[in-house]
Amino acid sequence: MPDGGERCTLAVAGVGAPDGVLSVKFLVVDDHAVVRHGLTAVLRGLEPDAVVLEAGGCAAALALAAAHPDIGLVLLDLMLPDASGLSGVTAFVAAHPAVPLMVISSSEAPADVRAALGLGVLGYVAKSASATTLAAAIRLVLSGEVYVPPFMLQASGEGPARSSAAEALTDRQRTVLGLIRQGASNKEIAYQLGVTEGTVKAHLTTIFRVLGVANRAQAARQHEA
Repeated sequence: MPDGGERCTLAVAGVGAPDGVLSVKFLVVDDHAVVRHGLTAVLRGLEPDAVVLEAGGCAAALALAAAHPDIGLVLLDLMLPDASGLSGVTAFVAAHPAVPLMVISSSEAPADVRAALGLGVLGYVAKSASATTLAAAIRLVLSGEVYVPPFMLQASGEGPARSSAAEALTDRQRTVLGLIRQGASNKEIAYQLGVTEGTVKAHLTTIFRVLGVANRAQAARQHEA
């Protein structure tokens, strides 16, 4: 439903709207209304004036995307009444290859994550993730990054060793980690990278989760190790 229902603002820790994303039109695709409404709340926590379209199936989503070529991001469930597994992703990428796509799924199977990313998905978030994690992932994708869930560290069966954890970070996240080690503030990092402080905070959220640390000092020490 185009921008329908009650608007709600969600204060998401570290990723609020004031220095965040510009107004974006989103499309949320899930066959459960409660999930769609929850995702919409997170999106409007990032951008209170965002237009959020909703669809309960793949066909309806494809139709909405065709009618709204200015959609800035699609959040797509893998299990839909008319598309299961990766068929929905495949259909969407084929029909609208220029539209950024994220998967929001109950599946935490590494094979699903790898396959989705291989098809061109820019982020994969498990439904078990917190609102803070989801908001951080959305920020990263909107800033041009690819979000890979931390549980993928276990995919090889080697455990979250420090070396494998660092390797799981994107190039931009490793750059941020290096600047943290140099003692740069969020404002200084944002200036050097040409991004907002909100984007830097989103990077830090992911870095802390991937490295299994709680703060900047621990992240810097682990980076030195």
